[in-house]
Amino acid sequence: MPEGPSIVILKEQVQLFAGKKVTEVSGNSKENISSALGEKIIDFKTWGKHFLICFPDFTIRIHLMLFGSYRINEVKELAPRLGLAFDNGFINFYACSVKIISAPLDTVYDWTADIMSPVWDEKAAYKKLEAHRGSLLCDVLLDQHIFAGSGNIIKNEVLHRVRLHPLNKVESIPPAKLILLIKEMRNYAFDFLRWKKAFILKKH
Repeated sequence: MPEGPSIVILKEQVQLFAGKKVTEVSGNSKENISSALGEKIIDFKTWGKHFLICFPDFTIRIHLMLFGSYRINEVKELAPRLGLAFDNGFINFYACSVKIISAPLDTVYDWTADIMSPVWDEKAAYKKLEAHRGSLLCDVLLDQHIFAGSGNIIKNEVLHRVRLHPLNKVESIPPAKLILLIKEMRNYAFDFLRWKKAFILKKH
């Protein structure tokens, strides 16, 4: 399953379609994806593992799940769940979850929980962990309400960095160590992003 840094890379790759009108919609999603036809993309956003295609009155949320993928100006033999074409190219999403969000995104998402976000809030994360004192570290580090964008890679590597066992409970971790853990969740996420862009992630 792609983690937060990979979705940030997707956002960067599709910037050529920002401000473009959708000229064709395809795909086997059961959502009303045809509503995107003729609409202009006003922004691309990410929240954790969610990729958000923003139109004036609604947003299409893409979650790549376990086996999802995408192709820009390329096609796969597999039928796309969603395909959007523009006057300068197209993008297809495969084996993913597609959902249309009508509500304002600020009412749907807590941006401060996203480990890749510029408004990420360490203090808020600490308070959330304090509210889960009896939970295992391996569980809370995957909780998207606390660490949106974290997956198994980030969880495992951060626990290794700070030398904590995944079966420790939050309540057993000294405050200073818990703060370090929170900082490293974000630090490793940006290391992940940098390494993936340089095609050296597997080395780390």
